[in-house]
Amino acid sequence: MKVGKKRALLLSCSVALAVVAGSAAARPVHHHYHRHHHAARVAAAPTLFGGFTGNSLVADARKYLGTNPTGRGSLWCGAFMDMVLKETGHRGGGNLALGYLRYGTRVSGPQVGAIAVMGRHGGGHVGVVSGIDANGNPIIVSGNHNRTVAESVYPRGRIAAYVMP
Repeated sequence: MKVGKKRALLLSCSVALAVVAGSAAARPVHHHYHRHHHAARVAAAPTLFGGFTGNSLVADARKYLGTNPTGRGSLWCGAFMDMVLKETGHRGGGNLALGYLRYGTRVSGPQVGAIAVMGRHGGGHVGVVSGIDANGNPIIVSGNHNRTVAESVYPRGRIAAYVMP
């Protein structure tokens, strides 16, 4: 085989591998499946809007996957978000999830590094957007997700607001 054909074959195989790897990372994940088991795959996954998940809020939040760095026993997602904001040089947002509705600058949709504020029965939930799945649902790193910091897909209809710090 000539050198030119070998290069073309190598390039074709590389492109095919990139397509297969990219489509695997973009597959939707069931809401209850914890992405922290596959954080390395998510880290390099492009979002729907073409960005990559290299945001400092996301990177700092991911350091705590599988832990509870706040030491609180309940209602600590807001405290976790406050801690991550302060660690990355931002103004803190307080300990209450719904308080983040009045924090930062509102944006119209999910963006990597945006804070997602969600309602829930009896209160709220808050976390940082680390990506967007193929169905447009945000992938969020949040505290107090089944008593730990976890990265998971949330239904986009559950989000009350997105704010940028």
